[in-house]
Order: sequence, then C-alpha cells, then structure tokens
Amino acid sequence: MKPTKPSSARQTTLASAVEAKGIGLHTAVPVQVRLMPAEPDTGYVFRRTDLGGFEIPATVESVAHCSYATTLMRTGVMLSTVEHLLSALRGCGVDNAYIEVDNLEVPIMDGSAEAFAEMIESAGLVDQPTARRALLVREKVSAVSGNRRISIEPADAYEIDCLIDFPHPLIGVQHRSVTLDNGSFARDIASARTFGFIAEVEALRRANLIRGGSLDNAIVLTKHGMLNETGLRFSDEFVRHKILDIIGDLALLGMTLLGRVTAERSGHLLHAALMAALLRNRAAWEIVDLPAPHLHSDRETVAPVSTYTS
Repeated sequence: MKPTKPSSARQTTLASAVEAKGIGLHTAVPVQVRLMPAEPDTGYVFRRTDLGGFEIPATVESVAHCSYATTLMRTGVMLSTVEHLLSALRGCGVDNAYIEVDNLEVPIMDGSAEAFAEMIESAGLVDQPTARRALLVREKVSAVSGNRRISIEPADAYEIDCLIDFPHPLIGVQHRSVTLDNGSFARDIASARTFGFIAEVEALRRANLIRGGSLDNAIVLTKHGMLNETGLRFSDEFVRHKILDIIGDLALLGMTLLGRVTAERSGHLLHAALMAALLRNRAAWEIVDLPAPHLHSDRETVAPVSTYTS
C-alpha cells in the first residue's frame, strides 16, 4: 500500500514502519523508538519492547504523573516524556499507531517534535476504511489554578490560543494562536524546542533528573540571555513549544478535537486536569464522525484545581 494524502473523513495510519535512536532526557540512557502501522480504532499504543512488548495505551486513564514531563503507567509499568511524540502524531494527522520503545523514556531528540514529524513524513500515511472520529466539544469546560488557566469550548476546528508569561528578557508575555490543519503543525509548531532556566536545571540535576539534558536538546536560559549559541528558531519559540505540549497532552483524549483551547500560563498538570474535567462532564462533549455537524451550547463548566501547580 503506497503512501497517500489522508482524507479528513477516514482514519489514518502509517504506510510503513520507521525508527530512530536518541537518549532519554531524564535518564540519559540510549533509546530506540519505532513507529508502526496499527488497525483502525487502535489509537496510540506504546509497546515496551524491553519488557516483552508490554502495551501502555496513550489515554487519559494511563496518566501517572505530569510534573516535568507526561508519564504513562499501566499495572506498574511506566513510560515517560511521551508528549512530544504524541504531539507529532496528532499534529501530523495520524490516528492509529503502535510506538515501540526499548526503555522507560521516549527519546528527547532535539527537544522539539521535529524529528518525530520527519519520521512520520518519511513513513507516509494511508487512509483506512473506518470513518475518522472527533471529540466534539458541546460546552465550555475550564481548569484553573491561581493565575493559570486552560479551557476548551465549542469551535468548528481544532484551535489553540496560548499565552505564556515569564519575567525573562527573551520571553516576557508571548501569545500565539494556531488552527491544527493544512500542515500548520509541521510548519509552525514541530521545531519549537523545550526550554528551562539555569537555576531550575541545576535543581533538577540535584534531584537526579534531566541527566540527558544538554544544549543539543533544550534552550537553557540564564538570567539575562541563553546558553545556546545557535539562537532561537522563532522569536516566539517559547509559546510555540507550549502549544506543542498542549497538542501532545490533549492527544491522550484519543482522537482529534473540534474545539477551541485557550491556555494562560498552563502546564502538563493543568492539561491533565482539563481532560479529566471534560471527560467527567458527559454533557460537554460527544464523539462524532468527520465531517461533523456543529450544534453548540454556551453553558460553562469550571473545574477548580487548586492542587495543580504546573
């Protein structure tokens, strides 16, 4: 079966298997990742090949914790730092895939989703005989923690409006909106790298984390600038990466969204809180075949999440 440009009405999978190698951000161990075709309605399923192919579905129910990265767990078996790869799969329009990983962490690559998007492009996509489904948002749902908030509300496409605010000369307040269609992910979002502050980096290293972190896979910010000599890929690379994270975390809902996400100073924990609040409110969404009718309601549900501090 030759690669084809996927139609919006049919589910898609990879046309062939493709693999790459890297290291884990937190563990610094070598990791091989392999993306493989999957049957319709599979969604994204990780397989720990170092544990006999043990499967961990990429679902909200599998989320174990999500402080500095999103970690999945099933019956005690964990897989960490999944968000960039999931972002590439969702952003590039892949509905079904098996992801083989031979260690407990997805490789960080260059700190963005670009390598994963290139893997998907190399493999190609094929349409499948089953109708493509979307989670259609019917009511606004929000998660709030102090001055951090994220909401999702009815819209005719998958839209993300993101604002970040860091007291740093290279960041400050950055705001960007994106509609996830027509190659916008690969063009505008995929290559935006993760970032951290030098004081935060030192604290994480003392906690035995980010052992694989380097200037090759993250933007490291000093008090007044950055350590990386290569410069930024975009003037607003930081907010673009936050959008990348949102796409990756919300991919755990299992299908594309028809809704508008608005995020202000959000993070992995708040993304998880939003998904949990959305799924709990059965009146706020329905699963539809694409293309879908858009019959919306203006009611709002707010989930206070004072325990979330991401």
